[in-house]
Amino acid sequence: MTPDLTARLGPLTLANPILTASGTFGYGREMASWGDLSRLGGIVPKTVTLAPRPGNAAPRTCETTAGLLNAIGLDNDGLDEFIAGKLPFLAAAGAPVIVSIAAKTPEECDPLAERLHSAPGVAALELNISCPNVSGGVDFGTDPRLCEKVVGRLRKKTTLPLAVKLSPNVTRIADIALAAEAAGADIITAVNTLYGLAVDWRRGISRVANGYAGFSGPAIKPVALRCVSQIFRAVKIPIIGVGGIASIDDVMEFIVAGASAVQIGTASFFRPRLVFELVDRLPDFLAKENIASLTELVGTLKL
Repeated sequence: MTPDLTARLGPLTLANPILTASGTFGYGREMASWGDLSRLGGIVPKTVTLAPRPGNAAPRTCETTAGLLNAIGLDNDGLDEFIAGKLPFLAAAGAPVIVSIAAKTPEECDPLAERLHSAPGVAALELNISCPNVSGGVDFGTDPRLCEKVVGRLRKKTTLPLAVKLSPNVTRIADIALAAEAAGADIITAVNTLYGLAVDWRRGISRVANGYAGFSGPAIKPVALRCVSQIFRAVKIPIIGVGGIASIDDVMEFIVAGASAVQIGTASFFRPRLVFELVDRLPDFLAKENIASLTELVGTLKL
């Protein structure tokens, strides 16, 4: 038996469910020496904004117990440079490219969507409304009305498959997911980082210059699983699960909780080959477990 690894995400069909997470895989070129990019289910490069952003002051990262704090602040060269300098390599890599974008205002969605819609090699967009490290970065992801407004604006400008990446730093994440779905999102990505803090008590300062920062890594997996499960029970559109994934078992937990695909993030920092290893191991793992298709397990968790 050859298991079917196909991940079906509404209008987007991927050869397998293993994707990279935005901000942890660079623009693909940085990771190409670790494995064959074409074998990945999809590549999500660093978030792109309309204008270049320098990011936050250093230090911008801090390792903690079972996780990583970061306050990079969407450091990137802007849309023009991404299309001219980064996208050609990504488009030629052989895996579907899902471009992560972020906007300070709903109006910024117009040129982002229009330019990327016509750019060669873009398979889908992922709207990041959940970055906690920039001014206004998480506003659209914590208020259902604002979420619906910005997603709706973007939806009118492109027919590309549209994923919306949500924040776990809310009381009812299902309400945000429902708003995104109502506005025309095709996919929900869950979740971005938790809001955290690391302290140097002797100096009385934060270990990250920005103060509070985004917490990711193995420690957030239970929160991410809970969010995926709650969203699955609320919406009809598919989910990409992300948060603390570092093994095949982690992948399977997210699938059973309701995700149709997963993204590997922080684990790529301490184990750069992991995404490639997961793709390599998944067929034999599923065959050994007598699983014909991953889709048959999506959302089968009993609560």
